[in-house]
Amino acid sequence: MPIRPTAKTIELRPEGLSRRKWLAASVAIPAAAALATRMQDARADGHAAQPNAIKNTFMLGEFEVSTLLAGTRTVENPQSIFGMNISADEFAAVSESNFIPTTAAQFFFTPTVVRAGEDVVLFDTGLNAAGITAPLASAGVTPEDVTVVVITHMHGDHIGGLTGDDGTPTFPNARYVTGQVEYDAWAKQDNDNFKAKVQPLAEKMSFIGDGDSVVAGITGLAAFGHTPGHMAYRLESGGKQLVLIADAANHYVWSLGYPEWEVKFDMDKAKAAATRKQMFDMLTADKIPFVGYHMPFPGLGYSEARGEGGYRFVPVSYQMML
Repeated sequence: MPIRPTAKTIELRPEGLSRRKWLAASVAIPAAAALATRMQDARADGHAAQPNAIKNTFMLGEFEVSTLLAGTRTVENPQSIFGMNISADEFAAVSESNFIPTTAAQFFFTPTVVRAGEDVVLFDTGLNAAGITAPLASAGVTPEDVTVVVITHMHGDHIGGLTGDDGTPTFPNARYVTGQVEYDAWAKQDNDNFKAKVQPLAEKMSFIGDGDSVVAGITGLAAFGHTPGHMAYRLESGGKQLVLIADAANHYVWSLGYPEWEVKFDMDKAKAAATRKQMFDMLTADKIPFVGYHMPFPGLGYSEARGEGGYRFVPVSYQMML
């Protein structure tokens, strides 16, 4: 006698895990599948993929954390950006051993939003306002909900979404936090993007340094080199930790794996290399997960020591669901 399927829905939720945490843990598999589909569609019509409604949400203690894919694009000739101080042969050998081509790289842009008590804290704003508001909406956050916007540094792909094309602030109810060293360094430069996006918000900004608090449980970490005052941020809640490394490492192999390889966008290349070593020594020793703004989406993983003085990126699987 054939067995007829019933209409009953079975929820595959680990025993002891609350429904809230289970639903919040919409991690890599569905996001990766959606990203792959969008990228395939984009390749078919010859345009850069902009999967603006993809997010990855998980709980860190009492914090609800969502990494947001605010854009992705293919960049040709990656050795013009990474490994500028090594030979083409070495670059090719490392790339081949990691199953990635030398002809192109995929760039990801991944802001993070954190529900921390009564605050909704957004770290970086992507390339433009439309690119950040769509993934925020997928995480159930409107621009009006955001109470704190943290800018890790002043490169255009981090400040672009601060205002719309007409100069209107994207987050009308937010206060802004950034590093004092970073702001001061850019204020001395003649940079149109900084003048248009950051300076008009200066009266609403708080300026912090190493060890200063954004809100309870979120602390700034000096990570200078990529830019003069580039900052990372440590999240701590319920005995769990996570570090948002921003652009301390821009590629999971070519800069994390080989911290002394020069990166085009690092303004002080020697200091950036020293920061990478210090940052990943700490993350590796303490086994702290991290989010990298340009790591393959969802941008979340661990660091493992590699025998030749570098580190290996270990993507999360289900650790953040437990």
